[in-house]
Amino acid sequence: MSTKIDLSLSRPNRIYRPSEPLEGKILVKSASSISHYGIRMAINGSVNLQVRGGSAGVIESFYGVVKPITILSRTLEIRPSGKIVSGTTEIPFSITLRNPKEDNSERFYETFHGTNISIQYLATVDIMRGYLHKSLSATVEFIVESDKADLLNPPISPEMVIFYITQDTQRHPILPELKSGGFRITGRISTQCSMLEPLSGELTVEASVLPICSIDIHLLRVESVLLGEKIITETSLIQTTQIADGDVCRNMTLPIYVVLPRLLTCPTVLAGPFSIEFKVAIVIFFQSELSRLHPKSDPLTPRLWMAMETLPLELVRARPYASWTVES
Repeated sequence: MSTKIDLSLSRPNRIYRPSEPLEGKILVKSASSISHYGIRMAINGSVNLQVRGGSAGVIESFYGVVKPITILSRTLEIRPSGKIVSGTTEIPFSITLRNPKEDNSERFYETFHGTNISIQYLATVDIMRGYLHKSLSATVEFIVESDKADLLNPPISPEMVIFYITQDTQRHPILPELKSGGFRITGRISTQCSMLEPLSGELTVEASVLPICSIDIHLLRVESVLLGEKIITETSLIQTTQIADGDVCRNMTLPIYVVLPRLLTCPTVLAGPFSIEFKVAIVIFFQSELSRLHPKSDPLTPRLWMAMETLPLELVRARPYASWTVES
């Protein structure tokens, strides 16, 4: 049996805050004892930026990868040189993410995995074996959320915006029968939302000349990267939530309830070299012959048989209501 190494963090959800220690165990499984020249733990956090060729010009596409922004880079010696006995060995470790003795002006952005922007934190352990043996290494990603001192106190009252969708509010061509016969969908939806709460609102179909096929809520991310003197912005779809299927009853209120995916969203970030923003789109699909011919069309591309309204969405991180009640 070859020697295997693994990293096990103390928290199953792998969520830590900058002021908290990252704790866990290094697990080494070996059929025989091995000697080493030290065990080291490296903690790294960075903002990785890139621009895909289709989002920039021909010249910029050759330089699509922007230099990463370092958030965290620390190395700790877990054990000096020595031996690891055969069998399974557990080596505990604890390393503080934010060093209280250093300048704490560097901001810890929350973990985020997007299309052009990725904010990632990694813990890597290396067992140095010398020149004659390959070093043993293991890496695990952990998730960083804002410190409790930086969180907003609940309740965060969602900022509701009233919207209405008609044939006159559409900026793209629509079917002639929709243009002449008309439709009207009204409602309200939150444009500021806590990460711990669902995106909520309501919608009412007041009138429509054509039957409705479905009503969807699109959650969108808007990633902007500073590339030279240009700002490259790309909007992409995170998830789609269907709130109605088929021709809904007129003047009946439909609830909007969207759970935010953790790793694909984060609090809205407006930084110098990059920004991460979000939007919510209410999309109505009408029944028509054309829609049957294009069942798998791009949901972000406006079609003749679609009506939509897109609104900005600010995401914030707030304390859980129960913990805030106990502390206050």
